[in-house]
Amino acid sequence: MSSPTAASVLARRRHLTLNGDADGLADLYAPDAVIEAPFAGHSGMPARLEGREAIREYSRQVTASPLRLEEYEVAELYQTQDPEVVIVEMTAKGTLTTTGRSFATTSIQVLRIRHGQIVLFRDFANPRVLEEVIREATSIGEPCSRA
Repeated sequence: MSSPTAASVLARRRHLTLNGDADGLADLYAPDAVIEAPFAGHSGMPARLEGREAIREYSRQVTASPLRLEEYEVAELYQTQDPEVVIVEMTAKGTLTTTGRSFATTSIQVLRIRHGQIVLFRDFANPRVLEEVIREATSIGEPCSRA
């Protein structure tokens, strides 16, 4: 039996994210997976998460926050010479539920996917958009994390 393709893993990630399934999303990652966000800035996302359980805990925090993703589209998917590594151009759109403010953000993501599980996920997102939304959320007294 062959492993799921990168496209199918990314489609599953999209489905789980849009449905707020923090546990299902965490289970898509390998037990020793790493998430890195080199440009995290003050967006509330840690620059690095290590291990599925840390990813699960963070995913639950995001799901409980007032940020709601409504669209999550992969614009381009590039296969590298390493069959485990893909590069994704993606756009996410959502709403801050406490104010109704809409936001949109784009990012470049580099993923290592092995045997249908994400082993490494690097998110090169522009933190300014989410920092503005988070600043608005915290200014009205709501705790908020990055989606």
